[in-house]
Amino acid sequence: MKRIIYNLVSLIVVLLPLKFFAQTKTVIKRNTKFTPAVNWYDEEGNIINAHGGGILFYNDTYYWYGEIKKGKTTRVPDATWENYRVVAGDVSCYSSKDLLNWKYEGVALASEKKDTASDLYQGKVIERPKVIYNSKTKKFVMWLHIDSKDYSAAKSGVAVSDKPQGPFTYLRSERPNRNMARDMTVFVDDDGRAYHFFSSEENATMHVCLLTDDYLSHTKKEKRILINQKREAPAVFKYHNKYYLITSGCTGWSPNAASYAVADSIMGDWQQSDNPCTGSDADKTYYAQSTYIIPVNAEKGKFIFMADRWKKTNLEDSRYIWLPLTMKNDKPQIIWFDSWHLTN
Repeated sequence: MKRIIYNLVSLIVVLLPLKFFAQTKTVIKRNTKFTPAVNWYDEEGNIINAHGGGILFYNDTYYWYGEIKKGKTTRVPDATWENYRVVAGDVSCYSSKDLLNWKYEGVALASEKKDTASDLYQGKVIERPKVIYNSKTKKFVMWLHIDSKDYSAAKSGVAVSDKPQGPFTYLRSERPNRNMARDMTVFVDDDGRAYHFFSSEENATMHVCLLTDDYLSHTKKEKRILINQKREAPAVFKYHNKYYLITSGCTGWSPNAASYAVADSIMGDWQQSDNPCTGSDADKTYYAQSTYIIPVNAEKGKFIFMADRWKKTNLEDSRYIWLPLTMKNDKPQIIWFDSWHLTN
């Protein structure tokens, strides 16, 4: 009898932790709406880590690439501006069918932990990764801002992969046509030509440069736009055969008013216009900074405005601001919502 009681007690002791685990295991609910500035979790229950990011739509799937911000935020000593940063992390990749629920695909481009001479060394700068697909070469091409710790290198880096989730093979960095290049994005037009937009001339003037047919290099076809306007954080989209460029002012980590520019052709004349944001805190872009524009239904003028709400002294806790961008009378309009649903 004592033996039976002992076995029952042992069984209870074994099963109790399992019952406790089952009761306390986190259940991840599927997202049904966008909630800007709230922690956004992937399908495994981890906070999405993809800052300064961009979106690729390929084979009915969205891929989100961004900077992994992890660890303690420090300020670079002797810098002339508030150069807060974490150790440069990898480039992450997430996938989604609905833009709401994201699966972590892993590291798309790994940083370098030992070789201090590498462009991807963790003590340097790896920012704003953007990926485009080349239908001719069947390759996925990533462009990103590569820089030294003090931001004096001002280069663009390029990597390539056979799969959207990577891993990407890093090729090199360069100054496009010997011009400085910092905040950047890439845009593929309807004819398959790809263009690289980047802040140049110590961020005073934006440049746009046509990429080669394989998207891996810059051509000599380059144009200075928004001259001496001091704009950064470019995000480009197309609507009714016109091109739109949303940018941020150059005020370090402090938020400022966004503005948009419009052109009839990418290499044409870009006319600077108003702040597309409306309502409370529009003059600070809702305390965020543009990074990408996602076409939802471009023909109907429906897009998503992607931005980062940077926390300069705790960059790992920076949040994502995704808001609907709609076109009214050929003008972009961004309105703040505490939560909103995606409609076609």
